[in-house]
Parts: sequence; structure tokens; C-alpha cells
Amino acid sequence: MRLYDVIEKKLSTKLTPTFLSIVDESDRHRDHAGVRPSAESHFRLVIVSEQFSGMQRVTRQRMVYNLLKSELHEQIHAISMQTLTPDEGRDLEKGTPPRR
Repeated sequence: MRLYDVIEKKLSTKLTPTFLSIVDESDRHRDHAGVRPSAESHFRLVIVSEQFSGMQRVTRQRMVYNLLKSELHEQIHAISMQTLTPDEGRDLEKGTPPRR
């Protein structure tokens, strides 16, 4: 199973997001030291989930890091993320950038 699919399954199952975007940016980082040429290694995530309500941004990100702990330890070199509540991410469906 591709790493992308593993990430998608874990986040979808545990966070039940109303919006989930996973972008594999590995091809932009092929020349980085320690990155295998064919590896899925760099990802950008946008996650909108009710489970983030009432949490500070760092707590939300720790939650995602915990869910992807083994992948981060073994395969993922870098990950960036936006973790939003449905209220914060409501403009994503309209194609406009999320409010911060």
C-alpha cells in the first residue's frame, strides 16, 4: 500500500474529516540528503475536522503527529499541515483560502 493511502486511511478513520487534502510533494525534494529517489517523503495536509474544536493549533498538530507516528519515524521526511475546525475551514469548499 502506498504511503499516501496509509495516511489517508488513518486520518479519515480517526478524524472523520469534512475536508481532507493530502498533497505528495516528494518530487520537489528529490535532491535532499537521505531521501530515496522513489520515496514518498514530503506531504502537505489540510484537515478539517470537528474533533479539532476547542483545541489550540499545537494540540491539533500533535494529534496528527500521534496518528502518523510510525510513518513519521520510518518514512516521512517532512510534513506540513493546516488543522482546521469546520467553522475555520468552511471557505475551502468554495475554493477560497481558509481564514486564520
